[in-house]
Amino acid sequence: MSSKLMRGTAVLTAGTLLSKILGILYVIPFYWIAGGEQATILYQYGYVPYQIFLNIATAGVPLAVAKYISKYNSLNEYALSQRLYRSSTYLMIFTGIVSFLIMYIFAPILAGMQEVSGGTSIEDITTVIRAVSFALLIIPVMSLLRGYFQGFHSMGPSAVSQVIEQIARIVFLLASTYIVLHLIGGSLVTAMSLATFAAFVGAFFSLICLIWYYRKRKPGIQKMIAGSDNKLRVSTFHLLKEISISAVPFIIVGMAMSLYQQIDLFTFARVLTYDGMDGKTAEDLLSIFNFSVQKIIMIPGTLALAFSMTLVPLVAASFHKGRIREVHHHLTAVFQVLLFLVVPACLGIALLADPLYTIFYGYNADGSMLLQFFAPFAIFFSLFSVTAAILQGIDEQRYTVLSLLLGLLTKSVLQMPLILLLGAKGGALATGLGYIVSVVFTIFIIKKYAKYSFKYLLRRLLLILGISAVMLLSVWIIYHGLILFLNPHARLTALVIVFVAAGFGAYIYAFLAAKAGLLNYILGNRMYKIRKKLHLI
Repeated sequence: MSSKLMRGTAVLTAGTLLSKILGILYVIPFYWIAGGEQATILYQYGYVPYQIFLNIATAGVPLAVAKYISKYNSLNEYALSQRLYRSSTYLMIFTGIVSFLIMYIFAPILAGMQEVSGGTSIEDITTVIRAVSFALLIIPVMSLLRGYFQGFHSMGPSAVSQVIEQIARIVFLLASTYIVLHLIGGSLVTAMSLATFAAFVGAFFSLICLIWYYRKRKPGIQKMIAGSDNKLRVSTFHLLKEISISAVPFIIVGMAMSLYQQIDLFTFARVLTYDGMDGKTAEDLLSIFNFSVQKIIMIPGTLALAFSMTLVPLVAASFHKGRIREVHHHLTAVFQVLLFLVVPACLGIALLADPLYTIFYGYNADGSMLLQFFAPFAIFFSLFSVTAAILQGIDEQRYTVLSLLLGLLTKSVLQMPLILLLGAKGGALATGLGYIVSVVFTIFIIKKYAKYSFKYLLRRLLLILGISAVMLLSVWIIYHGLILFLNPHARLTALVIVFVAAGFGAYIYAFLAAKAGLLNYILGNRMYKIRKKLHLI
């Protein structure tokens, strides 16, 4: 794997992973402070639509800007890159304001589309939606600045700002929720409104961080601009047109999970109530699946997100220089590392779903069942993030959009019959099948247009699956031995069970991967000392 890809991926992966870990861990105190499913579903009613509006507001421009800045920088056209950034900034300010106004004004209509008979009222949902809409005023500009740095293959500012944003958001979210509910005796609606408004607070601190980085690096950037070739003559209109055409797939892919979740917010609980379930119970199941379960399965998905964000500028630069073998090398390396990490992680989560769910939210039979059922499908979410990024890097954006639309169509068509047939599991299965359809389609397109053969990767996948199977069998034995003495439905003992079983499983997996020669290829010779200390060689 190229040192540039590894270095950029390592920095961004570390920042994104830490940010996502914080985003996972905060749900433990938040869940108990807020009071359970009725609080988290109210939070979801506001936050999921906000994520969709946010993607529309940013219009995919930050990642598209990263792609084209990388392209122009590789041609020594730094002045053109700077003009592209300035023009995009004005665009982001405009779209942020417009998106905020639309979301705020039409909040009652959106709330009515999500309301469940016997559940949360339209008025309460409207209040939460309006509270979170203010973040749209600042996040588009902040996201663009991240894309600017990524276009220079500088992942540090993005990584640091993500962590700062998450810390600021979580501190405000937990503090405001606790103060409202436990100190001043306020309403749940007020608490969840402040919890969603925390997105604005986090973005503000992140923007301050990015501005500091920009000012610090401005002299170096100005020096690059001074040495620019300035041979390309491209109008501002053409630059924005180029960005807009490229940005559409970024919008769609960025909204992927939110769109799936929004379909569930519109239909999941309503189908359950249609089948005879009361509104509160249906909302509880919706909260478990759409919030609690998906927070946990996003742990392995974080790796895919980090890789896809790093992959686009590098693949674009190699592709536009005509270095197809270099593109293939990047793809093989990323796919192998991704599968090596994500496959065992998702399967392990499924196996340890019962104690793992208990650690986060307390014992809940429905929660454990849905986590166990849905976790393996997270493999396909991770693959979709990366394959979609590849298509954007090789200028086949149209197929990225089509792949997601096929997945969403699959989800929409199968949602009601599967829920009526399988209950809450049906919604999870519909989501999983939607992602599978999208991944199969993107793989076919990559094979056709990038002239990339998946035969070698298929052999690697079979090896990874074989090693994972042995690891899972070992963990299953350890797990069932532990639950003879420890209760998996109590938080402290569940933590012990997961720590021992997962630690043992990770060691077995690494040991077998080392013996098969896979670990050496994935980690490289620099990991020799670590492998030796762990007796993996």
